[in-house]
Amino acid sequence: MSTLFHAATTRVDVPAETAFAYLGDGLRQSEWTLGSWGRVQIGENLFRGRSLFDGGEVYVRISTTPDALLVDYEVGPARDRLRRVNSARVVPGGSLGWAESSCVVTLMKWRTPAQDDEVWERLCAAYDAEIHMIKGRLELGF
Repeated sequence: MSTLFHAATTRVDVPAETAFAYLGDGLRQSEWTLGSWGRVQIGENLFRGRSLFDGGEVYVRISTTPDALLVDYEVGPARDRLRRVNSARVVPGGSLGWAESSCVVTLMKWRTPAQDDEVWERLCAAYDAEIHMIKGRLELGF
């Protein structure tokens, strides 16, 4: 396991645009992100949720780059302490030789100096679980 970066990836049997829209929806993220459950929107592209791990409030600002099918998540314990530490990338399946109606979804996380080894391992394990939750929800049409 890298000490500075972690990624989780899977192939999903939905079009890339469908996956991108889902990953960029701040309220629907509450269906799969273990670190920010029960999301509410508190501003333009700004959301607040609660960590299922420690119950703490988590703030998330989402920015999307549709042409690149890239979603950036700025995350922090307060709206004035956000860091761009998480991203999601969607690659159309056809561009990789998979079915045109599928895509590959990758979650990416960067470590901050404030995260000790225990916290980092927990966050990486959560990403490994969340990628399966995303796949299931997208393919089952939640």
